[in-house]
Amino acid sequence: MNQTLYERFSQLQEELVAIRRDLHMHPEVGHTEERTPAFVAEYLRNLGIEVRTGVGGRGVVGTLKGGKPGKTVALRADFDALPIQDEKDVPYKSTVPGVMHACGHDLHTATLLGVAKVLSEVRDELTGTVVFLHQHAEETTPGGADFMIQDGCLDGVDVLYGAHVMSDQPLGTVRVMEGYASSAQDDFEITIYGKGGHGAAPHTTIDPLVTASQLVVNFQQILSRRVNPMRSGVITVGSFQSGEATNVIPDKAVLKGTVRTYDPEVRDLIEEAMERLTRTTCEGNGATYEFGYVRDCPSIQNDTNETARIAKVASSLFGSDQVRYGEPMSGSEDFAYYTQHVKASYFIIGGGNPEIGADYPHHHPKFNVDERSIQYIGKTFIGAVLDFLGDTAEQENTAIHA
Repeated sequence: MNQTLYERFSQLQEELVAIRRDLHMHPEVGHTEERTPAFVAEYLRNLGIEVRTGVGGRGVVGTLKGGKPGKTVALRADFDALPIQDEKDVPYKSTVPGVMHACGHDLHTATLLGVAKVLSEVRDELTGTVVFLHQHAEETTPGGADFMIQDGCLDGVDVLYGAHVMSDQPLGTVRVMEGYASSAQDDFEITIYGKGGHGAAPHTTIDPLVTASQLVVNFQQILSRRVNPMRSGVITVGSFQSGEATNVIPDKAVLKGTVRTYDPEVRDLIEEAMERLTRTTCEGNGATYEFGYVRDCPSIQNDTNETARIAKVASSLFGSDQVRYGEPMSGSEDFAYYTQHVKASYFIIGGGNPEIGADYPHHHPKFNVDERSIQYIGKTFIGAVLDFLGDTAEQENTAIHA
């Protein structure tokens, strides 16, 4: 049955490209999506798939029950866009000013709809259930994944697979990641309060700009002197705002930035160390402060066995020379929330192609990917579903632990 389904998915390429381009022309940012979830729900209903809308806010969950009882496998795609002006010169350029699909979520969504179509055509032959998770608001904080989980999207799910197309990876390549697959994301905002005054009389002031500058430098010592070199982390100050005039010492300074880690212990260490450094530096300079630290999503934790399954399926489809185990993403992804509840594996599909301008980084105004990557994601999804549902060893293991 596998080969037949792969061939059928190949036949859908033109339809799926049209869907992707339609979504690309009508992007919606996280937590405001209306047209996209409505389109997804209607498409799934037309396939005879059970659909639940408004999941966790604006998510859509489709459930395809096979002709025979068995395990349940879920597939996830995200469908939100970004507040970025589309600067590509293509016929399917975004029609919404200041909003575009600059990360590939439109392609993810079109691909998963194609997978649903193919599998729905053989539902009577399936042993088990396939759940299609169409998630809203992946790009925002808080993201849609946790809200969908709280609303029951993973109820009864045994395993979950997710994928991301990447413009910095060549078309046709597959990267799997064992263990950590993305970084955790935290954001901070620190306000330093001093005493303003004339620039020619600094001794009469408490300079928040100098204090904040010390913090920018001192934060990096947390990584170099507090974190085990065998582990890793990033502290990036992305915004430093203080004062306007050349001859005035301001009364406050504001630092904003992000922290990225993999290990939960390192995550805890960095937050505690940043707060302590802020406190002691401000006390030493006579300043006061407000320390704001918001934890977003954790790290993706890929299951070893399910990652091996993805590697096996992709190798059989595209050749072992196109599949490799790689390092985790330095960016964050709220797919991580799912991995806290079920076994899962998240993998990367190459969509880069400089010949068509598909080599700009993600979140760039000219971002694009080679649409043939639809075939690589879709066929890997189909192969993983069939392999998992047909894995008798896995069924026996599930029964033992039930």
